[in-house]
Amino acid sequence: MRNQTEKKGPLDGIRILDLSTMIAAPYGATLLGDFGAEVIKIEMPGKGDTLRGMGPFKGDEPLRWPTMARNKKSLTLDLHDEAGQNILKQLVAKSDVVIENFRPGTLESWNVGYEDLKKVNDNLIMIRVTGYGQTGPYSHKAGFGTPATAFSGFTYLHGFTDRPPISPSFSLVDYITGIHVAFATTTALYHRDATEDGVGQYVDMGLYETVFRMMEFLVTDYDQNGIIKERSPGLSGHSSPAGTFQTKDGHWVVLVTSSDRTFDRLAEAMDRKDMLTDERFHTNAVRLQHFELTNGIVADWVKTKDRDELQKHLDDFGVPISPINSIEDIFNDEQFKARENIVEVEHPRLGKMKMPGIVPKFSETPGSIRNIGPDLGANNEEVLKEIIGLTEEEIEDLKNKKII
Repeated sequence: MRNQTEKKGPLDGIRILDLSTMIAAPYGATLLGDFGAEVIKIEMPGKGDTLRGMGPFKGDEPLRWPTMARNKKSLTLDLHDEAGQNILKQLVAKSDVVIENFRPGTLESWNVGYEDLKKVNDNLIMIRVTGYGQTGPYSHKAGFGTPATAFSGFTYLHGFTDRPPISPSFSLVDYITGIHVAFATTTALYHRDATEDGVGQYVDMGLYETVFRMMEFLVTDYDQNGIIKERSPGLSGHSSPAGTFQTKDGHWVVLVTSSDRTFDRLAEAMDRKDMLTDERFHTNAVRLQHFELTNGIVADWVKTKDRDELQKHLDDFGVPISPINSIEDIFNDEQFKARENIVEVEHPRLGKMKMPGIVPKFSETPGSIRNIGPDLGANNEEVLKEIIGLTEEEIEDLKNKKII
């Protein structure tokens, strides 16, 4: 990990209060923390973020928490109580951003909604993440990533036609939403601080909306052609050949030719230049009409080569191909090592542990990992003393009343 005295990144000086739980909104706050923002995670006393209880585990130690809550401080605070609400407002007065993902109306019922907090900090930016957004007939519904993925239309596209649709094997929409959280925060900060008439504001997003935004092809094809795209196990309807292929030595690879120029190089690599003038294969449009035939020709050719031989051969011809890596493959891969995609940090109970590195890489103001996910309430005294100036006696009183 970087030394505390080193530059913290381009967001150094920005203070964020992270009221959110689980993955989507907290992940966005973590990304902002990676690039220098001071992120104070506010958690219920004695309970903490429910993500602390999610697997995987090593013994009783959660393995997800150290990365998901890295570069954050933990402050326990009961927002159901007026005293806790008052402390939050004092922190808001000295902060830039609040990130939350409660159901619409929850913070308002605790007297700490956007309008309440704006009274103590007119420049406040609030990022609000829910399953379906703050408006609309579904706004009151509970929102979780897997149902939101299904609602967005994403799940409908995935799987084999003779089997049920499948959901992603991890919380994909939550992480996509987290990226939108970071994007929205920095955009709102720029508007507030760099424009002449900049003001604070709130940002409203639903989980399903962030992945739906990525599927413009689905919207326009239905709008213009009336086509309901059905599920398929890989890329279909976009380019040909494309898909998953097995090598001679039993490994799986992904190969795709997204342009005619790329296919030209593949045909040359396969010693099948005849395909370039064949009316069934000479353009992507006609190859899509003969998708199974085209893919079959490529599959038969791939089976004649071992994985490493195939990779080198197609790399030499400039054809996009990749092995389908397991996490063990990734740990041993030289590219991941060279890019510092996996870094080693210290854990107070587990010793050394590995986690994903910083992405993206800034040339002048790089991000850093300054601390791993903190223990519950680890920064109570630091935050309450240094930011809002409470005395030790006042902090002790809050402890006794279970406000912190």
